[in-house]
Amino acid sequence: MVTLEKSLLTELRRIADALERLTPLPESPVDLNSADAFIWSAETKRLQPVKTVNHVPLALLQGIDYVRDILVENTERFARGLAANNALLWGARGMGKSSLVKAAHGHVNACKAHALALVEIHREDVASLPVLLALLSASKRRFILFCDDLSFDKDDTSYKALKTILDGGIAGRPDNVLFYATANRRHLMPRDMVDNERATAINPGEAVEEKVSLSDRFGLWLGFHTCSQETYLAMVDAYAHTFKLKIAKAELHHQAGEWATTRGSRSGRVAWQFSQDLAGRLGKK
Repeated sequence: MVTLEKSLLTELRRIADALERLTPLPESPVDLNSADAFIWSAETKRLQPVKTVNHVPLALLQGIDYVRDILVENTERFARGLAANNALLWGARGMGKSSLVKAAHGHVNACKAHALALVEIHREDVASLPVLLALLSASKRRFILFCDDLSFDKDDTSYKALKTILDGGIAGRPDNVLFYATANRRHLMPRDMVDNERATAINPGEAVEEKVSLSDRFGLWLGFHTCSQETYLAMVDAYAHTFKLKIAKAELHHQAGEWATTRGSRSGRVAWQFSQDLAGRLGKK
C-alpha cells in the first residue's frame, strides 16, 4: 500500500512538472522608455515596440503648409508639457494626413530626443482605449495616440467609448496623452448612418447631434483637399531634389503628368509613387 502511494505521488509530481514546463511564463511589462513608437494590441493588451518609424521629413510634405504648421506647433506645445488639442486630420486621400502625423512626431523628437512616444491603435481596437489609457497614464512619458483611417459603420457603438475618452467621463483623458486621428469624412459617420438615426429616433435632432458631436471633441479640425497641378508638380520636384534624380525638369514634369493621368488623380501619394518608380528606372535604390 505504501509502495503504491509513493508511486502515485511520484507520478503526480511528474505530471505537475510537465504541466509547469508547458505553461508559458508571464510576459514582463513593456518598458515604455524602450522605444519612441509602439503598436497597441487589444487582443494581448500589450504594446509592441517599433524600432524605426516609417516617416518622411516635414520639408517633403508640399502643399499642406498651413495645416502642417498648426499640427507641428500643437505637437511641440504638448511635448513641452503645455496645453494642446486632440486633432482630426480629414479630407482627400493620399494628401499626407498620416504622413504629417508621423513627420510631426519625428520632427519633435529630432529637436529633443525621446520627447514623445507615438502609439498606433487600429480602428477596430478603439473599444479597448480605456485599458490602453490606464497603462499610459502610469508613465512619466508623453504619448500621442494615433488612429489612421478612423471611421464608424452602421450599428457600430464603439464611437461612444472614443467620445468619452476624448474629453468626457469622470477620469477623462490623462494629461500625458493626446489623440490624433485621420479620416476621409469630417464627421466620421457615413451619411446613411446619420439619416437612419434621424428616421428612427424619438427625437431626431438629438440623435444626429450624438453622431456629429464626436468630431466636436477634437479641438483641431485640419482639412486636406485635392491638390492642383502646380502643387502636384511641386511635390514631384521636392522628391526629385531630395533623391538627386538626374532628369531635365521639363521631362520630369511630362512623365509625372502622364503618371497622374494613368492613376486618374493627383496627390502626394501619387507623387511619391511616381518618384519611386522614376528612381528605380534611373538606377537608384
